[in-house]
Amino acid sequence: MGNVQALEIQIPHEIVQYWGWFLAFGIGLVVLGVAAVARSITATVVSMLFFGWLLVIASGIEVAQAVMVGHWAGFFHHLLAAILFGVTGLLLVTRPLVSAEVATVFMAMFFIIGGLFQLIGSFAVTLPGWGWQALDGAITLLLGLLVLAQWPVSGLWVIGLFVGIDLIFYGCAWIALALGLRTS
Repeated sequence: MGNVQALEIQIPHEIVQYWGWFLAFGIGLVVLGVAAVARSITATVVSMLFFGWLLVIASGIEVAQAVMVGHWAGFFHHLLAAILFGVTGLLLVTRPLVSAEVATVFMAMFFIIGGLFQLIGSFAVTLPGWGWQALDGAITLLLGLLVLAQWPVSGLWVIGLFVGIDLIFYGCAWIALALGLRTS
């Protein structure tokens, strides 16, 4: 594994001069993230509505694609995708709380299965740093079990909380980028 070298990246001056905008963007994301964590139920509903409308719009695009391809063999694939996107999107938009509960169960199962896989895999294949991988697997497994243990109540707040945490870390990454650009 040996030698890891850092890549020299030259950032154009046009980007460096706008470091303040990157900083403002990062701060805005952190503020949104904190608001999403504080109001996790509202953030969950907004997330479900947002994804639902994205799917409804995707359904319209797929219908347009189906019409444009005409008698080509892909017509029914586009039409089937349009129906699937449309029905799923409408369910998310009309029933955001039930949709959030269902999505939370899927997330919990994903965390449980992924955590078990990572935990067992770290012991089966002992690579350098396997302890960190085992710890990550154990935490992921525990997170999934905690979310599932609180279900269906957790379906009301988990997605909003996770979106908020992600926004906070994403905003911090933008802030770090902006401060790094300022000093370069």
